[in-house]
Amino acid sequence: MKQTYIKEISRHLGQEITIKGWLYNKRSSGKLGFLEIRDGSGLIQGVVSKKDVSEQTWENTEKVTQESSITVIGIPREHPKHPGVYELDISDLTVHQLAQDYPITPKEHGVEYLMDHRHLWLRSRRQHAILKVRHEIIKAVRDFFDDDGFTLCDTPIFTPAACEGTTNLFEVQYFDEKAYLTQSGQLYNEATAAAFGKVYCFGPTFRAEKSKTRRHLTEFWMVEPEVAYAKLDDIMDLAEKFIGHIVGRVLENRKEELTILERDTALLEKAMPPFPRLQYDDAVKMLQQAHTEGKVENLFEWGGDFGSPDETYISSQYDKPVMVHRYPAAVKAFYMEPDPQRPDLALCVDVLAPEGYGEIIGGGERASSLELLLDRIKEHELPEEAFDWYLDLRKYGSVPHAGFGMGIERCVSLVCGLEHVRETIPFPRMLNRLKP
Repeated sequence: MKQTYIKEISRHLGQEITIKGWLYNKRSSGKLGFLEIRDGSGLIQGVVSKKDVSEQTWENTEKVTQESSITVIGIPREHPKHPGVYELDISDLTVHQLAQDYPITPKEHGVEYLMDHRHLWLRSRRQHAILKVRHEIIKAVRDFFDDDGFTLCDTPIFTPAACEGTTNLFEVQYFDEKAYLTQSGQLYNEATAAAFGKVYCFGPTFRAEKSKTRRHLTEFWMVEPEVAYAKLDDIMDLAEKFIGHIVGRVLENRKEELTILERDTALLEKAMPPFPRLQYDDAVKMLQQAHTEGKVENLFEWGGDFGSPDETYISSQYDKPVMVHRYPAAVKAFYMEPDPQRPDLALCVDVLAPEGYGEIIGGGERASSLELLLDRIKEHELPEEAFDWYLDLRKYGSVPHAGFGMGIERCVSLVCGLEHVRETIPFPRMLNRLKP
């Protein structure tokens, strides 16, 4: 008999079907067995009545253990007291592999234990819900750009030079040369934007920061759009529409998963454009005033980059993402375009998420002048020969252009309301974790 997936169960009420999956949990009351079955698409409770099945089926019902692989045949019906909830009256149960002593039980386990068993923890209801939301976010990302005329242009993972300095790069041996794992596809995006106008790349990126905060991974996925002829305001408009689209899609399509995660959707519903826009100068004044009033511990001095506590305080003053723009050029990457009104500032923006989730988007306008870019490369003591192709972009039809990057994992943390970014990706890589 053809396999039916649990998510499709409502189409087959009253019909005999076959489900292939695993035992998630079970309980028994004498002559009735209640089996919670998962197949990757959903969960359903199956009911086995001893008097209505063969001896072998009842024996299998009694012996089957958590996470054993099974095939069940039965007839689905709607729960008599809960509309929209379905149960399966099981007539036959086959055990393919009887799992022994499954290490993750319904009892409480420590985080490190669960991370050591991440390959199995993924089967739990909560982790399943998080990764379904992640899938929805990624699909929303692609749809947003694809439907707006962007072209996906993949960028290299091996790069000959740093995009934002070498202090947080993983160095690798590339045959007879030194190379790095990419920290951003942006420089290559600028080349493809000059060819296609509106582009994006979407892939893994790497940061060798020795950070143990709840916001950091050493390997994460980033989506980066780049737009020819765009200015800072254009890219800020794009960023807020982008976030609004993602959140809207999850609210529309992943209600069940958000319920499992106990996410307060009222907070998410506020994350819709327009977003407040705050100049760096005003953000600094906000932090200094907060220090005077005893609301933050340290006095923030103009000219520095915001740390996590600073970002958390700034974002706490709003109930939706806030866009902080025009940071000092000294704390931003070499390729940022200076503000023509104040050259000490960069035409850049960071989007700070509410609820303490920090920066989820960073971007801005890129320097379009060859002379300026050469000066910046020297200032940052970067090897000019590694950027010869990048400098070519300023020699042959240079135009104003802008873009941003968004880490998928931080976005998933925000949307799901997670305490730590480690749950946002199937197999997280952190400072002290390379396994499983």
